[in-house]
Amino acid sequence: MTAAAPLLFQPFKLAGLTLPNRAVVSPMCMYSSVGGLANEFHLVHLGQFALAGAGLIFTEAAAVSPEGRISPEDLGLWGDNHIVPLGRVTDFVHAQGGRIGIQLAHAGRKASTYAPWRGRGAVLPEQGGWTVIGPDDQPFSDTFPVPSAMTEADIHRVTADFVAATQRAVMAGFDAVEIHAAHGYLLHQFLSPLANSRTDSYGGSFENRTRFLLEVVRGVRAVWPMHLPLFVRISATDWAEGGWDTAQSMALAALLDREGVDAMDISSGGLTTAQQIPVGPAFQTPMAAQIKGVVPDLAVMTVGLIDTPELAERILQAGEADLIALGRPFLRDPHWVQSAAAALGVAPQQVNQYARSGR
Repeated sequence: MTAAAPLLFQPFKLAGLTLPNRAVVSPMCMYSSVGGLANEFHLVHLGQFALAGAGLIFTEAAAVSPEGRISPEDLGLWGDNHIVPLGRVTDFVHAQGGRIGIQLAHAGRKASTYAPWRGRGAVLPEQGGWTVIGPDDQPFSDTFPVPSAMTEADIHRVTADFVAATQRAVMAGFDAVEIHAAHGYLLHQFLSPLANSRTDSYGGSFENRTRFLLEVVRGVRAVWPMHLPLFVRISATDWAEGGWDTAQSMALAALLDREGVDAMDISSGGLTTAQQIPVGPAFQTPMAAQIKGVVPDLAVMTVGLIDTPELAERILQAGEADLIALGRPFLRDPHWVQSAAAALGVAPQQVNQYARSGR
């Protein structure tokens, strides 16, 4: 690529990892695991994006603890038996010249629920469900499980689970790790006053509500190789009065920058049923731009209804973000990168087997 090439197709360096382009496959739950194990579905699903030239591929949320799964069918990385099946996926992606990251997560009070096509609300214990945990005993909604309020020992245990999962991610051959602190899951629950009514050192003030996430980040950063990028995904706002908001996200970004985070993935919402989201094309990008303004040395990734390569390129050219994460566009067209290249007038590298598609 020349300097005149569209920014979407210019390489981007994160820590010691160079991405061939700025199009990222966003983490998307597939609800297709048994016992948290990756299988042939994950190999084919994630492998197709490497064949098609995505700059970076993220797995779906992988639970760091069994009780941290959103559904019984979620991917996991809480046990050593998860390493080899995920290693098959990373080996395939690397063989195609691709880069792949894993999103580490704990669902907290939004755990033990049905996969979307299986039902709604809580999965009962007799149907494979379990007791869930959260900052306090507030459920997400009337149909979701009622959580048990976490003790400080629980908090320290889950922090250790994130660290152990990160060590497994190293062994499985991942190029990047993302800590999931968005969409109303456990770390986001601690951040938001709407889900965190604690009166100890993990609740109340901004400093206390961010404490759990920062402890997880420090633990993960200590065992994740410095030459590989560490992402954190946040919901920049709850879209609800009295909740987590963009001003707090900007303050958090400055803290994460000092903790050695390499990139922030800016999404929004998911914390409360009272949210009022003004959905539209690239509706979350202005928040990404605000955060980038306070942490210019930190890479920022934007996501959310960025369906066209022209819109993605405009965001990059305006300096509002460094990376473009796409979910549904990649589901609709796994070869979105190739289609985007044609639309922007460039010819990105392709695996040899697919090279004749451009002729």
